[in-house]
Amino acid sequence: MNFHLAKFEAAYGTSSQLPESTRSEVSFAGRSNVGKSSLLNKLMYRKGLAKVSSTPGKTATINFYEVDDANFVDLPGYGFARVSKTEKERWSELIEGYFNDERYFALVVSLIDIRHDPSELDRNMTEFLANSGLPWAVALTKADKLSRQKAAQQRSRIRKLLALPSNVPMVVTSSSSGTGIDELRELIAGACQQTEE
Repeated sequence: MNFHLAKFEAAYGTSSQLPESTRSEVSFAGRSNVGKSSLLNKLMYRKGLAKVSSTPGKTATINFYEVDDANFVDLPGYGFARVSKTEKERWSELIEGYFNDERYFALVVSLIDIRHDPSELDRNMTEFLANSGLPWAVALTKADKLSRQKAAQQRSRIRKLLALPSNVPMVVTSSSSGTGIDELRELIAGACQQTEE
């Protein structure tokens, strides 16, 4: 899978607008300030393809990126307080609508900030994925903010707190230092290959 072949495809604001799924999809879900856009840019070898914002909760749409022969799907960040109730409901409808759709789910990557214990929303998301039957993995972001030893401790702690099944991959990543990015690329490429078989 050539991650250099990446381009923005489209953004959708309601689940009814979502296009039919015709190729493997790798979806990215996480809190609004978890560093999703930065991670996507790093994976796709791009600086500003996914818009990075200093304002959490900026991704209010589902954004599709064409990467070689798969789609990367950037889901709206959850858990941002300073958003109206109506907007939160729209986001919720959008994410649920996406997951309830008949799609070629190759992998869902749940992003969690390695510096903190998982929030209730993080736990809700991983519980949903554990019960969904979808292939999924956890990417711990912002590992450059911790020492290697502390990052390893947090990795074990988060795995335990989330009671993750042993078959769910967990990758420690950093968009700034590049830690774990190749490992995550390999995981994604392998998942897409399985969907196509």
